[in-house]
Amino acid sequence: MAPDGFGTSLTPAEAADVLRAGWVDGAPHDTVDVCPLADGGPGFVATLHATLGGDLEPVTVTSPVGEPAPAALLRVGTTVHVESAHALGLALVPPDLRDPTRTTSLGAGELVAAALPGAHRVVVGLGGSATNDAGAGLLVALARALLPAGAVAPDVAARMSSGGGALGDVGVDDLRWLPDLRAALRTVDLLAAVDVDVPLLGLQGASAGFSPQKGATPQQAQDLERALGAFAHAATTAAGPLRTGPGADLLGTSDVRAARLSALPGAGAAGGLGFALALLGARLLPGARLVADAVDLPARIAAHDLVVTGEGRTDWQSLHGKVVAEVAGRALAFAVPVVVVSGEVLVGRRELSAAGVTAAYAVAEGPEAVRAALGDPAGTLRSRTARVARTWSPLREGSGHRNGPPPSAAGTAEAPHGGA
Repeated sequence: MAPDGFGTSLTPAEAADVLRAGWVDGAPHDTVDVCPLADGGPGFVATLHATLGGDLEPVTVTSPVGEPAPAALLRVGTTVHVESAHALGLALVPPDLRDPTRTTSLGAGELVAAALPGAHRVVVGLGGSATNDAGAGLLVALARALLPAGAVAPDVAARMSSGGGALGDVGVDDLRWLPDLRAALRTVDLLAAVDVDVPLLGLQGASAGFSPQKGATPQQAQDLERALGAFAHAATTAAGPLRTGPGADLLGTSDVRAARLSALPGAGAAGGLGFALALLGARLLPGARLVADAVDLPARIAAHDLVVTGEGRTDWQSLHGKVVAEVAGRALAFAVPVVVVSGEVLVGRRELSAAGVTAAYAVAEGPEAVRAALGDPAGTLRSRTARVARTWSPLREGSGHRNGPPPSAAGTAEAPHGGA
């Protein structure tokens, strides 16, 4: 059982335990192991702590709406892992206050600043945010911590800390301090573990692709796209060109014009936080890949007959750097089938199959079923998994079939998403 978390309902560890319980209900003779995963979003620090050990250090940062929010750093030697969702998570914003034109990433900058003392490397998990400000708030918080007082004009700091809606008024002259901020971080290896590989701008970027789920209306999404585009132009002009470090992965190791940073895969993660970190010289890495390597997922897969993964909603985003795609890709190398059990499945069978998913099952289909599932996420996920187990158990009595559902099982459980 190698799932991500199920939105704000179940953490990765909770989801893995529920999947195991459901599987045992349906196939009690199977041996079932759990391997919770994360993609940089919620559960990133907890999942790594369970695998890597280290020390958790509590800190308090600013939430997206300006309230104090508890967070934690994971320090493993001279490497510190932080989770931006601790500071920016959607769960920190009451539904009636969800407005990504106003929510700020200030707390993420405070979190990174708290991680810097004694750190040679800082890994920032990105995902699950309530913000859409291209990381402008993060830049202000880091400037306050690392640059001389007054380096950022008070009115500029206020605009950059007020959410994405105010960024259209930030110009090149307002950002002349960005090279100094980058220089202040040059001794730290800064990594951004992104949950999706989308750019900052465009139809699949931060504003068009993600701001609606954070509370934006269609008009606000368009306004945010224009504001982030203007800010990205001003910021990249002020920052100038940069050279990426060794082993830079998505950024490469050659000279990179800062004006291209907004198009990098992952620049749009966490409302554009990936863009701001790249602007400071960070390397952008797929968070799901980073966690999979940390838990030695390939060895875990090779030792099993079947992998079950899942998340709150499997949709187009799932195929752009999320846990489901990472698990499927890793399992493909060992010819081990991957079954997805998610709250909702909104991707067709053809797309899932191309990603390496053998079958996908939704806990709920339709608005009424979704509402019912949200009322008892653990119970409904467990029940659905039990039904899936009766079809997919490698040890199903009398099947003699390994690595897939026996032909005799046809019709014994609901068909997977996309038809039987």
